Amino acid sequence: MGKLEGPEVITDPVQFPKSFKEAPQLAEQVKAGKLPPVEERIGQDPLVIKPVHEIGKYGGTWRRGFTGPGDFANPRRASSSDRLLNWDLNGNEVTPRMAKSWEISADGWVLTFQPRRGMKWSDGHPFTADDIMFWYPDMFQNRELTKPDPPFMYTANGPLVVEKVDDFTVRFKFPDPYFGFLKVCAAPGVMAGQAAEGFNFRGGFAPKHYPSQFHPAYTSREEFDKKVQDAKMDNWISLLKFANSWHLNPDLPVMSPWKTTQPNNTPTWVLERNPYYYAVDTAGNQLPYIDKMVLTLGETTEVINLRAIAGEFDEQERHLDLAKLPVFIENQTKGGYKLHLCGRTDRGRSGSP
Repeated sequence: MGKLEGPEVITDPVQFPKSFKEAPQLAEQVKAGKLPPVEERIGQDPLVIKPVHEIGKYGGTWRRGFTGPGDFANPRRASSSDRLLNWDLNGNEVTPRMAKSWEISADGWVLTFQPRRGMKWSDGHPFTADDIMFWYPDMFQNRELTKPDPPFMYTANGPLVVEKVDDFTVRFKFPDPYFGFLKVCAAPGVMAGQAAEGFNFRGGFAPKHYPSQFHPAYTSREEFDKKVQDAKMDNWISLLKFANSWHLNPDLPVMSPWKTTQPNNTPTWVLERNPYYYAVDTAGNQLPYIDKMVLTLGETTEVINLRAIAGEFDEQERHLDLAKLPVFIENQTKGGYKLHLCGRTDRGRSGSP
């Protein structure tokens, strides 16, 4: 079944590519004046990923299976790089993602993040510290949206305070030393990114220019009530929850490699390439390589396992039954697939399989 392996985040500037390329479809849009050049879309500090074996080729559709609206975690496990930090493949070291760098004060009271300069949301709007500053007080600290008390790992003898230093610098401060907070930020939970936690009003950031129009702190009462009524929602909380749901709302700007274009409350969940994704490979090719991801509904996990054995998926780990391992091995040639040993797919993934 092979060895544990995965892509590598490159942090040595000497190894950074000097020029950049993009998918043919995006190049055509640039030529037609519908998109800015790739250099402007990825920003000054793109995330550089070394592929596992070789530089990939653009194109294709990634076929997977999912079990319905409750299976919202399915494709984001393969595109979990929309977060400030992540773990390496082995889960031993914290690695950069949307944050280019960070610094912990000598006394352990302050963790300072530097988001990558020039990153953009999937609609082309710049990502700045304001997207973190909107998320923290207006979503995470709003007790109408979240639980009455913050999770204990986000306190240290008092609550977390978030401060904007400039457009690309944010401080996370505690009243007591908290050296472990860096690892908390890279772990699943509150800071796990928009795809994983946005619908819970968590994630670590949110596109201020979009969900703020559904937030009473930013919209007049008259306009706000009309939005709730037009959306046929019970209240503003339901509306905002939908607006910030990566798996349900095709209009939501995202930072992930792919974005939802057909939601997961339909039999076929479709995600297409984000033209503003901030990562490149070591040859300077903007990621992801794959054009889109298509997930087909399986009524039960047994159906998904049978489809996998029949070779109907391109890569699938979720919902596969370990008890069926002998059957998967036996049918590799017939199904036209190969079985691999893989770590957690939401740890260390680049969004560039």
